[in-house]
Amino acid sequence: MTPVGHAVREPGALALWTGPPFANGQPSIKLDKIPCTNAKFSDNGSKLMVIKSESTIGIYDCKSSKELRTFEVLNLLAATLSPCGTYLQTFQKALSPQQKNVTLWKVETGDLVYQLFQKNMTKASWPSIVFSSDEDSACRLATNEIQLFDAGDFSKGIIHRIRVPGIAGIELSKKPGSHVAAFVPESKGMPASVQIFACGKDLPSQPVARRSFFRCSTVQLSWNYGSTGLLIVVQSDVDKTNQSYYGESKLNYLTTDGTHDGVVPLQPALLIDLSTIEHNLELGPRIESSSPFLTVNGGVDAAFWDYMEKKQLGTTKAEWSVTSEWSPDGRYFMTATTAPRLQVDNGIKIFHHNGSLYFKKMFDKLYQVDWKPESPDKFGEIAEVVKSLDSLKVDDTKMRGQVSKSTQAPTKSSPANPPAQKPAAYRPPHAKDAASVQAESSFTIFVAHQALRFLCNIPVGVTGEGGADCGSPFVVTYLVAGCDWCGSLVADLL
Repeated sequence: MTPVGHAVREPGALALWTGPPFANGQPSIKLDKIPCTNAKFSDNGSKLMVIKSESTIGIYDCKSSKELRTFEVLNLLAATLSPCGTYLQTFQKALSPQQKNVTLWKVETGDLVYQLFQKNMTKASWPSIVFSSDEDSACRLATNEIQLFDAGDFSKGIIHRIRVPGIAGIELSKKPGSHVAAFVPESKGMPASVQIFACGKDLPSQPVARRSFFRCSTVQLSWNYGSTGLLIVVQSDVDKTNQSYYGESKLNYLTTDGTHDGVVPLQPALLIDLSTIEHNLELGPRIESSSPFLTVNGGVDAAFWDYMEKKQLGTTKAEWSVTSEWSPDGRYFMTATTAPRLQVDNGIKIFHHNGSLYFKKMFDKLYQVDWKPESPDKFGEIAEVVKSLDSLKVDDTKMRGQVSKSTQAPTKSSPANPPAQKPAAYRPPHAKDAASVQAESSFTIFVAHQALRFLCNIPVGVTGEGGADCGSPFVVTYLVAGCDWCGSLVADLL
């Protein structure tokens, strides 16, 4: 069984662990006590960027654990690696408008390959230069335009410009980097819009697909793997029907060939009834699914389910967890209590896919813990993962009995894991009568995304790009009816 790995950052120092699985129950340490104020893996897990001080960055090879190169960058404010670790991008405090404060470095040689000026750094504008996951394409958001580069030769400068007046955000497709999505917010009575453009410099600069929205404050853009479809979560700060205190959200879907352009029709199908799980509606249970298993977190309680077989595998407690994430191979689930969110009881817990505790370590202070990304090809398909876990399977008959019993008496707590009494969460007056409506609305965003991931056979180890918290008292899985992304599989599952 191939071990995975993760980075652990304590005050002033970083360690790189190998495993799980661990030999003798403890991780082996590949790197230890590296001076560090922040760290980040490249998306493919080949490189590790370690910010050692306000002006020093070290780049490490994750396979050999050797430091490849050190960069000295004065007045450093931010830094990031390109998806394959080929380039390091840094953002410095600009001392004058003439100073080019964004620099792209070639990691292998340490050479400066491109520079530009950027006035400030926001979530929408950093990284300044974005790459496709295979680093075949690169582009940048600029005022009223998208600037395209030759990702293999930045000495050519900007090779193509796509003019988009009022543009406020972009999302480059993953692999291949053949298309880029542009978001233009509402302005002077004109609706907001998301447009898709082809990236080739010899192709027309007209959008190949477009969708307009009224009542749009922000959008979340997520490409599928294959760069043929784009999910758009449109969010508004105000719900015009006054049913939700948190605004309203809609899910839209665009395809690069123009065959689908509109709101995704959602059809609810109750696959797993988790109404017996008690949790505060405002805490927001979350589903994590980079494997055939999922967890539903309600405060300190976590339930582990096989969402293919629709069976609960086990439950556990993960008190005071700040972060939670499945391992790249889908075999382990890690939770962590970190500072500065919580200053006490910092530590790491790693669970088996069925919720049983595999490893636990406490720290005086823990700032960061991240799984090392891995290629999904390294671990095989989901079916192979399930076969490798045969020895850990839970007895079906016993589990069905437990689920049935808990469904019949939802108010009774389990003697082994009695739920803690939680105070009722505050809700604004007009939101109380519509609590269930709001919960379903916000939950739709994330679960629809998970349904698409499952139906599109996204490989094991490929993680999502976020989720939406919700307060639903049970889990309802939404499947897309008649969507080109899913095809006939929808009817099969319903």
